[in-house]
Amino acid sequence: MADRKAELERKKAKLEELRKEKQRRQQERERQEVENSHRVLREGDQNVTMDELLKREGLKPVSDVLSTYVPSTQEPSNQSTPDSSLVQSPLMTRKIRCETGHDVGRGSCIQTGISTSNETPRELSEEEKQMILMTEDFQRFFGQSSRIVERALSEQVDIFMDYTGASETDNNIDDRSGYKIHLNRCFYDERWSRNRCVTCMDWSPQFPELLVASYHNNEDSPHDPDGVCLVWNTRFKKSTPEYIFHCQSPVLSCCFARFHPNLILGGTYSGKIVLWDNRSPKRTPVQRSPLSAMAHTHPVYCLSVVGTQNSHSLISISTDGKMCSWSLDMLAQPQETLDLQQRQSRAVAATCMAFPQPQSDINNFIVGSEEGIIYSAGRHGPRAGIIDTYEGHQGPIRGMDCHNSQGPIDFSHLFLTSSVDWTVKLWSLKENKPLYSFEDNGDYVYDVAWSPIHPAVFATVDGMGRLDVWNLNQDTEVPVTSINVDGNPALNRVKWTQSGMNLTVGDDNGRIWLYEVGEQLAVPRADEWTRLVHTLQELHQNQLDEDMEKMNFGVGSSLSSGPASASLGIGSSISQLAGTTSPPSSLGSLSSSSSAPLR
Repeated sequence: MADRKAELERKKAKLEELRKEKQRRQQERERQEVENSHRVLREGDQNVTMDELLKREGLKPVSDVLSTYVPSTQEPSNQSTPDSSLVQSPLMTRKIRCETGHDVGRGSCIQTGISTSNETPRELSEEEKQMILMTEDFQRFFGQSSRIVERALSEQVDIFMDYTGASETDNNIDDRSGYKIHLNRCFYDERWSRNRCVTCMDWSPQFPELLVASYHNNEDSPHDPDGVCLVWNTRFKKSTPEYIFHCQSPVLSCCFARFHPNLILGGTYSGKIVLWDNRSPKRTPVQRSPLSAMAHTHPVYCLSVVGTQNSHSLISISTDGKMCSWSLDMLAQPQETLDLQQRQSRAVAATCMAFPQPQSDINNFIVGSEEGIIYSAGRHGPRAGIIDTYEGHQGPIRGMDCHNSQGPIDFSHLFLTSSVDWTVKLWSLKENKPLYSFEDNGDYVYDVAWSPIHPAVFATVDGMGRLDVWNLNQDTEVPVTSINVDGNPALNRVKWTQSGMNLTVGDDNGRIWLYEVGEQLAVPRADEWTRLVHTLQELHQNQLDEDMEKMNFGVGSSLSSGPASASLGIGSSISQLAGTTSPPSSLGSLSSSSSAPLR
């Protein structure tokens, strides 16, 4: 420490000497300039006069010009005309270029305006360079400038864009003023994404440009880690992920810790809950839960951080129906556990989970299961566990999302589900039957997501590589826009950005597609909430009309045909449905119009 201080003192002394030497040289230079100017004034015979300069330029001397002027002897009067001899000569408008071959001092009558000093800049020594590099100002400047330059180099922007429309290539301008969905870019890493299925995605609440995605194992690379989590930066055109994390079990679910910007959580196929920290140099988890009877021992597809800044917890549910509540400070054991069982006998095989109000209400949540049944449940209170059931799907539920756009009317009781029965259904927590069934898909519908800003817009993805965007206020039969991903891979996950202006889609090949959504589709108008109320009323009225028609048809058939023929007709209808080869979408449409699903 003493040697370090002594070295710093020597460097400070050296710097002070250099500063004094610089000041001394500056004073000496100024003194010499003053002496030179006085010498030029004294030696008039060696100076270049104005007449000589004019002669060099081919102009008349000043004395000759003045001698041609004849002063007027007449008295000035109001009636007299101006003398033409006073008109300025055209020769006087020419520019005079002065070239001198010697230094002109400050006291000279001719000012050059340009320093004629031929002194070459002195090169800094290595010690002086090191002292400059060690200064705090230089380090701050260099750090900030290097980050800006690095970001600029990553961008691909046409700095020669002509906004006047006068460019020769006006016909080639990509006018997307009326587009609905447009592909922005694709995130893919050959080392870590190849042959890995995207299992989950989440956006950072603190840094909106960061996206975390979890991936399944790569069967072609048995020596690589089975589970991978990549953090992508959507702000800059980087081709590599911002962070790379992995573990020894496939990661089925992931999310950012809402109130901890550096932490990333993952649920694995083995049942472990893992935690990564981007401040740590390690790519492996810094914390992980144990495989014990107290925690999960089955795959964890459901993971969510709920609560507030001062009171929050991690909620996870495995496929054996076990729900655990964790503290992010300690994953050694869960704080609370709850077994979700149907009718106190069979465990709920949870595949997806959603909290209608994750910040204000952390007690009530809904769960989708492999049986195609939705369960509403509570964490605390006398009715902790399963509270109610919602039946309507004919296959496992793959995606679920609750209405979360803020507006003048509360729609938090609405939620959407997607299933392998080729349908998407709209539900309300107040009704046990679906409000409506969307049946425009021809394959498994793997995920569904509400828009965070538009009350009537949501997106779906299916196994044929199709991304659909729906608007309930415009049409309930077909989506307002659809797009097929390049190569038509199976799309597993869809996620909106927090701004509601972009969509991310993950496929089974490890690629993540970022789409821009047009303003006319993404941005809601002021009356969208009121229009959605009318839309829901129409859907409810249509459902009542269908039920009345069924009742009237059933009563009429029973009266005309009698009990035997009616039972025979029902039996033949069931036999026909059992032997049909129609796709599951027909079953989905039938189940949406009946009170109980077909088994």
